[in-house]
Amino acid sequence: MRHERHYTLEQATAAMEWVAERLERMRDARERLNDDEVREALAEAGPTNGGGEPGRAVSEAFLDLRGAATELGAVDVVLRDLDRGLVDFPAIREDEEVYLCWVESEEDAITHWHDVDAGFAGRQPL
Repeated sequence: MRHERHYTLEQATAAMEWVAERLERMRDARERLNDDEVREALAEAGPTNGGGEPGRAVSEAFLDLRGAATELGAVDVVLRDLDRGLVDFPAIREDEEVYLCWVESEEDAITHWHDVDAGFAGRQPL
């Protein structure tokens, strides 16, 4: 077994909103990290004052990104693709560890699963 925690379909479905909130936090943080103006200001200010406000903005974005990723990991939710909102919930199916596979655009329900080594291409309908 790769994971300590395993979700039932009901538990994974109940967690979808919480997971979506962390995905949105991570996307927002990534956007702040990639902000060209902030990065340019940081590069200019860094040598003289440690970055000041731009440095703080980048640090906060990094901490937000890391914090949301840590929260997902702490509950054994596996982030596969932040842009697509692709996550896997470890589960047990017929005494084998599998993943309940959710893509954020499939908002209403988790409808697929796959073997732990199969990945998205191996998705099967529930």
